[in-house]
Amino acid sequence: MAEWNLTQLRRAIKAAGVSLWTWNVDTDAFRMDQRGYELWDITSEGVLAFEDLSDKIHPADRDRVRAAFAATRAVVGPYEIDFRILSDLDVRWVSARGQGSDEDIIARLMTGIFLDVTGRKQAEEGHELLAGEMSHRVKNLLAIASGLTQMTSRSSSSIADMTSQLTERLTALGRAHDLVRPLPGGQGTAALLGDLITILLAPYDETAAYSGRVRVAVPRMGVGEAAATGLALVIHELATNSLKYGALSSAAGTLNVSGTVDEHYVTLSWIEQGGPSVVPPTGPGGYGSKLLERTMAGHLGGSIAYDWTPAGALVSLKIDARRLAV
Repeated sequence: MAEWNLTQLRRAIKAAGVSLWTWNVDTDAFRMDQRGYELWDITSEGVLAFEDLSDKIHPADRDRVRAAFAATRAVVGPYEIDFRILSDLDVRWVSARGQGSDEDIIARLMTGIFLDVTGRKQAEEGHELLAGEMSHRVKNLLAIASGLTQMTSRSSSSIADMTSQLTERLTALGRAHDLVRPLPGGQGTAALLGDLITILLAPYDETAAYSGRVRVAVPRMGVGEAAATGLALVIHELATNSLKYGALSSAAGTLNVSGTVDEHYVTLSWIEQGGPSVVPPTGPGGYGSKLLERTMAGHLGGSIAYDWTPAGALVSLKIDARRLAV
């Protein structure tokens, strides 16, 4: 029965992805089972010291982990610490767990486990990124609603007219906002490039005497459902910034979006004129600018460049043509 229980225990440990380790507090010798050596990407030959493991720990976590392991010898009770390790070009998250205190240890050996928690950490980082992005979008939507209200008041002849125009703009904004999220599968090509940009910018165009301030002239080509989300997010972010600080914040301001295409890239030019005097931003940039750079580089395989001219912002969006069609 005891042998059966030991076999079952080993199977359970293997199924859980747990690796076992021991640390001699006098000699600094560190030993692990085979799974542990594979996790750390270290050979099992020769004598392994704690400092050898430290060299594999991410530099940003190294001092913290060393201090934590040293502290476990004085802390009574269980402990747990999560940190990153480097394996070739990969970064893995490891959770070290064990029982603290030198009291009652056998043969001067402290014992514990290592657990690969990379998947959980990546999920947590994804949730934090999503929460930050959602918070940023909500703040933008509130700013847009305020800006659209002021814009509508300039071209309205009565309260009823303003109510009608504002309702239409907010409805258009809702349709545009639907594009700034993943589309359901199986829809094939999401839209033509020009139609997509026009829909996204429709809420910001004026009516009556100010109509036609937003002009779109881009190559006729399809945008895939995967690329539509990223491109819509970029256009939505640029329009929001223009409404708050740029040409769209002024009745005399205009926005022109044009494009060219070659064998490898689609280049969109975002040209603002007639708005407030442009002052180049300073500092590392806020969440919005980082969101733009991340989306352009990662999602669309391209880049974004700014030219802060006195007449208005000029933004160049360079997109991988192959990514745009997916």
